[in-house]
Amino acid sequence: MAMTRIRVGLLPSTMFIAGTAPVPKIKDPESGALATDRDTGEFLHTLTVFLMEEGRAEQMKLTVPESGLPDGLQPGTPVRVTDLFATPWARVFNGQLSEGVAYRAAKLELAAVAK
Repeated sequence: MAMTRIRVGLLPSTMFIAGTAPVPKIKDPESGALATDRDTGEFLHTLTVFLMEEGRAEQMKLTVPESGLPDGLQPGTPVRVTDLFATPWARVFNGQLSEGVAYRAAKLELAAVAK
């Protein structure tokens, strides 16, 4: 099955806030092997972010390469997201269909808070 990547368009007023600290993404829970980028071999990390837009907040799990994580990133920190893509996925496991959307960004930057 071909993987479709969809660039996510954001409103100018969209804000992101880190909800968790980034953690290494695990590829194989049994061996503890870490996930890497298919093209660069770079380690991947996941974190929860809150997308704030038009008076709403949406929680999303985001995957980012290690080089795309800024120093000092902590929960509650406003961030800018660069090159956000959504990839729909589906799989059948033990006869049950699971489906969702995986989000991936090239880079996060610490955002200045407006005063």
